[in-house]
Amino acid sequence: MLMNPRRVLLLMLLPTLLLGGCGSNSVKDIDGEGDTTGQLGSPVKRNSPADLYVELGAGYLQEGNMSEAFRNARKGLMLDDSSAPAHALLGLIHQRFGENEKADYHYRRAVKLEPHNPYALNALGSFVCSAGAYEEADGYFQRALGNPLYPTPWVALHNAGRCAERAGKLQQAETNYRAALRSDPQFAPTLLRMAHLSFESDNYLSARAYLQRFEQVGQHTADSLWLGLRIENQLGDRDQVASYSLKLRERFPDSEQARFLNEAE
Repeated sequence: MLMNPRRVLLLMLLPTLLLGGCGSNSVKDIDGEGDTTGQLGSPVKRNSPADLYVELGAGYLQEGNMSEAFRNARKGLMLDDSSAPAHALLGLIHQRFGENEKADYHYRRAVKLEPHNPYALNALGSFVCSAGAYEEADGYFQRALGNPLYPTPWVALHNAGRCAERAGKLQQAETNYRAALRSDPQFAPTLLRMAHLSFESDNYLSARAYLQRFEQVGQHTADSLWLGLRIENQLGDRDQVASYSLKLRERFPDSEQARFLNEAE
């Protein structure tokens, strides 16, 4: 049985649409056979001849096989140019190729075809935010959140927060992050961003608490280990500083953070 193409898109886009996040959180089972989330208020065909190629293309994309991902996405559109998931997939592929004009076209085409599809709206919002169009991006995130059937609102809330953070609106960013954590208290990317915000506001105990929650559900990156090291340095826990330093050197020896650590000693 083919996977619902909207679930394929969620699984495919979730790690890449977390603006500055780690993408290490597990994906919950959020899409059933009868789900109409992306179709709210829009008469969209449930089955499309493009669905098989969207699924294949998404699989190749996750494996890093860009040529096969592109070939299958294009084949899907040749069979059904009205497939929003196929356009969203092509948008992501072109974005990875650095072909932003083409990516913009396909993301916007997906939203035009399914204007209430929260996955397509979140994808377009993430894309335009990466180009610095923060206000426009927030509009797409809010439209995604306006769909009462959106099963993963914490993703759009996180992206709205990250976009606000990039725009220098730190209070709005924190508001969005807190809303995301109310929706999913274990969403690792948001826990890490809240640890960063707490550290940057000199609230080191709060930063430690958020990072500890992150460690329970996510996998460390060079960034998170470097943050933990700096938090514990401020709190004076030398054992934890040593532990984070060791993990950073062992797991990410070629990272910029490891280089900073080596230069500081």
